[in-house]
Amino acid sequence: MLSQAAPIFIGTNSNGESRGIYQADFDPATGKLTAPTLAAEYKNPGFLAQHPTRPLFYAIGQPKIAFPDGMNSVATFSIGKDGILEFFGEVSAGGKGACHLALDASGSTLAIANYGDGRISTVRLNEQGIAKEVVSVISNQGSGPSLPRQNGPHAHGVYFDKANRHLFVPDLGLDQILIYPFDAATSKLGAPLTSLATAPGAGPRHMAFSPDEKHAYVINELDNTVLAASHLAGTGKLTPLGSVPTLPADFTGKNTTAEIEVHANGNWVYASNRGHDSITVFQRDSKSGALKFLQHAPCGGKTPRHFKIDPSGKWLLCAHQDSNTISVLALDPASGLLGKPTHTVSTPNPICILFIGGRE
Repeated sequence: MLSQAAPIFIGTNSNGESRGIYQADFDPATGKLTAPTLAAEYKNPGFLAQHPTRPLFYAIGQPKIAFPDGMNSVATFSIGKDGILEFFGEVSAGGKGACHLALDASGSTLAIANYGDGRISTVRLNEQGIAKEVVSVISNQGSGPSLPRQNGPHAHGVYFDKANRHLFVPDLGLDQILIYPFDAATSKLGAPLTSLATAPGAGPRHMAFSPDEKHAYVINELDNTVLAASHLAGTGKLTPLGSVPTLPADFTGKNTTAEIEVHANGNWVYASNRGHDSITVFQRDSKSGALKFLQHAPCGGKTPRHFKIDPSGKWLLCAHQDSNTISVLALDPASGLLGKPTHTVSTPNPICILFIGGRE
């Protein structure tokens, strides 16, 4: 164990050498990351979420025993000593191709985005925090102009607001950020509110709120842009403010964007490019919400599908799906700029990084 080490868990795509969920230790004093070790076997444990008060976390994936309806699963794990995980069971994710999940602030509900069939689902947790059953499943209709990627609805992310009153869902196939009222007492979603539409063919993938939740930032996978929007707390309403590109003007290769995060100080926004293999850094105007380009920083590997800023705010850990590595980039909170990768470790097919006890 490293001094002052913070544990992280890594979700993977179980192709090649990956066997499930991996664990490593990160030292924020030095930026060093230990070599990941297997914490639990599970198939395709993509995105992970941590319980707010219990030593539990959750992973979407493929069930140990296939469900009759072919749905994906959500599994519950307890965190033991030395990062070893104990499997507490699994239930249906309520859809196919589960790709993202989030836990609400009360610790009672998991929301799941199912890319394959476009369904949005919520799963109720029992009093012990274990995933119990699906209580809401929403199916949408429609398509977008960029075929075949937009041949139907493809929910790609799920995000609760801090008030725990709304769920926001970027749908890549529909070019919309869908918004639903949320009832924590029942874990159910209400009738949809007015959605935020992106440009046709943009393909919204993920989103991030500013710390004060006055603004939201949506990364569009297909047209390589970030859409800024104002957010009216309490109502869930999003109003578009404008988009900015993530790529250099002279870049002519193939690229799709992946992840977005707002720094904890609210001053900087980060977005990943798969193809250009970089992290784009923007300066955020806290009053207007507008973004100003600052930097294209090499990410240290191939296909940066996910990244996470560590709880200290001084490092960015980037997971490279196609080079099977995680790189550590120094981050200057005063300027927002990223340094060159200082440390890289081998990790099989990493697609999600979760700091245990850290900021989600």
